Amino acid sequence: MKLYLSVLVLFVFVAIAFVFGTQNDQIIQLNYIIAKSRMSVAMAVSLFTLIGFIIGVLTMFSVMLSRKIKRMRKTNNAQRQ
Repeated sequence: MKLYLSVLVLFVFVAIAFVFGTQNDQIIQLNYIIAKSRMSVAMAVSLFTLIGFIIGVLTMFSVMLSRKIKRMRKTNNAQRQ
């Protein structure tokens, strides 16, 4: 049930993003530290959303890995005693 709800929420977000992308075709200029680029608002939002998603997934995996390492150390210390 949880999987179906997650997929439904994902499809709702994709539909909202599609509608947003079709309505915002204005060109903006982004100034980076070392470069400039021109892209549509929808592309910029998509790019920054993807970057945020990747950062979130990497953070989640690092937290999960650190918890797993702590549990493994705890069980190893308990077995040694």
